[in-house]
Amino acid sequence: MYRYTPVSAQLARTSLDSVPAARAVIQGDRQHSQIRGTVRFYPAGNGTLVTAEIEGLPDTPTGIYAIHIHQGNSCSGNAEDPFADVGEHYNPTNAPHPLHAGDLLPLFGNNGFAVYSFYTERFMPGDIIGRAIIIHRDPDDFRSQPSGNAGAKIACGIISRV
Repeated sequence: MYRYTPVSAQLARTSLDSVPAARAVIQGDRQHSQIRGTVRFYPAGNGTLVTAEIEGLPDTPTGIYAIHIHQGNSCSGNAEDPFADVGEHYNPTNAPHPLHAGDLLPLFGNNGFAVYSFYTERFMPGDIIGRAIIIHRDPDDFRSQPSGNAGAKIACGIISRV
């Protein structure tokens, strides 16, 4: 049974009562131009409350998408990989996957739409300013190294200070 505590109450109020410290505006690649949304990062306690609203997600067999913060600071790339310049996962402690700071919880789509909210102590909003956040076509398998075999990058945004 879920126990409502002062900490959980604080987290619930964080996104309702405060301005995020950082955010990324998400845009899909050419094949997924319908994808758009916003990911917000709020300082909370010793970590970060991450929230997102994403629309236009493609139909997939699972409806589950990996979402990761990457090292790079550009959503550019090439014809083969439109977001090639995002680089590897954000991993300041050189941890194995899925323990990188940039390994986020899966995004669950529902008829192309997803709402997302979770708390992490792996980073503070200021640590990720200027980095890219990527939505992948497939779910993360949480074991393949170095990045979870999450499939093609289908959407990207750069995290900026609010």
